[in-house]
Parts: sequence; C-alpha cells; structure tokens
Amino acid sequence: MSAFEDAFAEMPIVAILRGVRAAEVVAVAEALYASGIRIVEVPMNSPDPIEAIAALQAMRGRMVWGAGTILRAADVDNVAQAGGHIVVSPNTNVAVIRRSVECGLTPMPGFATASEAFLALESGARCLKLFPASTYGPGHLKALKAVLPSEAVAIPVGGVGPAHMADWWAAGARGFGLGSEVYKAGMAPDEVGRRAAEAVATLWAVRNG
Repeated sequence: MSAFEDAFAEMPIVAILRGVRAAEVVAVAEALYASGIRIVEVPMNSPDPIEAIAALQAMRGRMVWGAGTILRAADVDNVAQAGGHIVVSPNTNVAVIRRSVECGLTPMPGFATASEAFLALESGARCLKLFPASTYGPGHLKALKAVLPSEAVAIPVGGVGPAHMADWWAAGARGFGLGSEVYKAGMAPDEVGRRAAEAVATLWAVRNG
C-alpha cells in the first residue's frame, strides 16, 4: 500500500487548511495528528501554498499531505517538487489526473455526475471528491454508487461535518474532506485539534457502529 492508502485506511478524513500560512502549518498539522487525522490538504488559494506544502516535510513518516484547488497540470509538478502526496481538484480535469499519476501522486478530482465520475476513473483516479456535497446530498451519492465500480471511493466535501457523517456513510461515502469544520484561517492549533478530535471520534463511531 502507498503512504496515502495507509493514512486513509487509518482515518479517512482530509483536513483542508484553506488560508493557512507556511509559518503556522506545522503547528496546525501537529494538532491534527494528535487528534487522529493523517491527511492534510493546503488549497492553492492559501497565502503561500507551495511553501506550506514544503514545510510539511516535518511531518514525514506520520502524515501525508498535498495541495487543493489544483486546476492546471503544470501545478502538479510544483506540488510534486515540494514533496506533496495528494492533488485535490474541484473539477474533473483529465490532464491534472493523468499528470498526478505520472508524478506518483494521488489524484482526488471533484465530480458531481456519473459522467464525471467515470471519466475520472478512466483517467486514473480512484478517490472521487463529491463537490459541493451539501448541494447534492446523500441521496445523490447513493444513486451514483449503484452504478459506480466498487473500487471508486467517494469522498463528500463541502458542508459535511460530524453531524452529517452517519447519513453520508450510509449512502456510500468512505471518507470526508473537512474544511471550515476543523480549520479557519488564523485559528489556534488547540482549537483545530479540538474540532478535529470531535470529527475523528464521530467517524470512528460511524465506521464501527
């Protein structure tokens, strides 16, 4: 298994740190790690995303990380050079997916329809980000799961917090991307850790219930 697969199997939550700065990202990641989260995404519309991704090398061997809001294949190379592991997009971009695979990174493209999901899978993705999840709902995912292959891993992102995890899990979700539910720009690491611990405890209960 890859480092990402190991981390995802341990705790299938991606903590989305939109707005985080390179100077604080390791302290925030440490708080997330202590709470049980093992995967971090730094969106490209954060202040200094590539520097933050590079700084996360301090978490090597404990967490995996990468970039979000990747819209161009050229950005994948920057993430790879900075030591990232994952490439998350809001859309289904074949060039981004294929370049991620070529670089040995895990693509997590956004999708909403069956057509987008199958295109992403055919292009080399396995983890599919349903985005924005809140406007589609668990029923949408349940219907899609009826036709998607078993190896497709659906990860709702956008307005999905601990209170909604049970419904999404029952619909076929097998991971979650959490943004403002665990982190907002400037938030102290202690608060991040508290929120993350709540999400982790909820997902443990959902998975084992």
